[in-house]
Amino acid sequence: MKNPFSKKDNCTQCDAKFLNHDELVVHVRHEHHKTILKCEKCGQEFIHEKDRLHHARKEREEELRDRSHRESYPKESGSTQDRVTRHTSHFDDKL
Repeated sequence: MKNPFSKKDNCTQCDAKFLNHDELVVHVRHEHHKTILKCEKCGQEFIHEKDRLHHARKEREEELRDRSHRESYPKESGSTQDRVTRHTSHFDDKL
C-alpha cells in the first residue's frame, strides 16, 4: 500500500502534504505562484526541471525501444544487390 503522505508529494516550501502529485502541482501553482513545467509530448506537469528531464528521458528511451524492433519493419526479399538493381532500374542514363 502506498504511503498517502510520502515525501515525494510534500511541498518543499511550506511542508504541506498531499495524497498525489497532481494535488501538489495545483497547490504550488496557486499558493506559491511557481512556473509549472509541462512535458511537450504528453502534457504532464512538473514543479522541478529535474523531474521533467527525468520524465522526458524515460519517454525518449521508450520511443527508441519501440522504434528499434526489427519486426516492425517490412520484410525485404532478395539480396542487397537485388534491391539495388530494383531501385536503379527506375533511372535511365539516356540524355
